[in-house]
Amino acid sequence: MRKYYFIVNPKAGNGKCIKKWRKLEERLLSLQVHYKVYYSKWPGHAMELAKKIAEDHAGKPIVLIAVGGDGTAHEVLNGIGTHPSITFSFIPGGSGNDFSRGFSLPREAGAALDDLIGKSAQDAEVFDCGRVSFPDSRNRLFINNMGVGFDALVSRKANESRMKALFNRLSLGRLVYVYILLKELTSYKLKTIELTIDGNRHIYEQTWFVTVSNQPFYGGGMIISPAADTSDGILDITVVHRLSRAKLLLVFMSVFWGKHIYFKEVHTFKGRNIAISSSSPVDVHTDGEYIGRTQLANARVLPGAFKILSKLREQLIGGEANGFS
Repeated sequence: MRKYYFIVNPKAGNGKCIKKWRKLEERLLSLQVHYKVYYSKWPGHAMELAKKIAEDHAGKPIVLIAVGGDGTAHEVLNGIGTHPSITFSFIPGGSGNDFSRGFSLPREAGAALDDLIGKSAQDAEVFDCGRVSFPDSRNRLFINNMGVGFDALVSRKANESRMKALFNRLSLGRLVYVYILLKELTSYKLKTIELTIDGNRHIYEQTWFVTVSNQPFYGGGMIISPAADTSDGILDITVVHRLSRAKLLLVFMSVFWGKHIYFKEVHTFKGRNIAISSSSPVDVHTDGEYIGRTQLANARVLPGAFKILSKLREQLIGGEANGFS
């Protein structure tokens, strides 16, 4: 009998995720779906759970589904690693849900579940991800994007802010990033960043941030890399530098429509291996999750590293999504 494994983050979406899960569980029970559920209880726990599930089922094809926000998806994917027998999918229960946007998954939890049931590991498609490594031997996979600089600082401050819960309750989750950006704008110290992209060296002074993307979206729907493709074997790099604080606000707002790339202070590249060096320690995030501060990082693409149940391929070839069997 086909069995699905769920890792649920009850605290995602300001606590709304557990309510969504209870409705999903009623649906699973009514359909007599064979499943097992695990609940994450602390930061990093979803990663631990996913790693244990992957190890316990090594060599056996299973479907592991994260229920939560982008942070939950990030943790579960890092727990899975690149286990070839594990197929991943996602049911949105958080506030950002950029993973759903980038991989064309339904953004409503019930629709996402309906799309999954009846599918198996054999229905999965392979997609790229990125891996970022640090001098202290730490490394982290990212499925959406990673970044250094001001956006990583904003991500950290937003996740720490008490205002995030308020904005989420009002269904205005995006605005917390605007609030933090305005708060931190005047005090942020710009960096000199050196990028080596597939052997080609670039130096940028007065750099606000560098983002390395696997898919177009971040920050709750902002289109940071409009041309990013999750299956092209390439990462997309965005550099923002040498612009005033006032103009940064204009550039920032234009990211919601992906129009920032037309500013002369915004540079875009594509590459497979990206070495990042900063003049002083800089904040780093992966998939919006704060990692810490570093002066050196190396990001590279892992082509076809993950198997994911997604509608993206079906849309590209004009197919229809499978429903209940």
